[in-house]
Amino acid sequence: MEKHTLSLEHNYRPSDIKDGKPPVIIMLHGFGSDENDLFSFASELPSEYAIISLKAPIPMQPYGNAWYNIYFDDSKGKFSDDEQAIASRELVVRCIDEIVEKYSVDAENVTLLGFSQGTILSFAIALSYPEKVTNVIGLSGYINEGILKAGYEQNDFSKLNIYSSHGSVDQVIPVSWAQRTQPFLKNLGIDCKYSEFPVGHGVSPQNFYELKSWLENA
Repeated sequence: MEKHTLSLEHNYRPSDIKDGKPPVIIMLHGFGSDENDLFSFASELPSEYAIISLKAPIPMQPYGNAWYNIYFDDSKGKFSDDEQAIASRELVVRCIDEIVEKYSVDAENVTLLGFSQGTILSFAIALSYPEKVTNVIGLSGYINEGILKAGYEQNDFSKLNIYSSHGSVDQVIPVSWAQRTQPFLKNLGIDCKYSEFPVGHGVSPQNFYELKSWLENA
């Protein structure tokens, strides 16, 4: 299938399913990266999935992109631009609808795969709009309650499955932030597998094998 135009630039790998609507994995990269980053391991993911890797909308200097800005302030320390994050949340939700329509994928089998800032956004999308997402693979991120849609607690999360992992020596996002993910989701009645690996801010081979296995059984 040919590549279509979406609200965000993207990379695309078609599914090998010829009949019916295939499942889809939508990739959201980290701060300062681009759509080529996570897409580099698309060939290692199950061939029945269509794969779309989105490019974040905010350009950075000298290169790379962000879903929202992160500021450094002497008094506040490091903090996120939540308004930009919410705008990107809504933009990706619009892209999900476009992907379902233009690429004829299964709207009931949408997986978000994020890294770092892309994970934070993936969690926000899934918790705010669980009717649009089936699975989340959240690597090296955490839940930012400030960018969740008001009233999200009332949503129906019954079909949502989440895999979360983190490096135990991550120096960018403290592992203690990620350790809150599973209990937070459990309070909402959401099934979550959480794992830690002895790495920094990245994905180890063991982590990748585990997430693939989780996805195959989700």
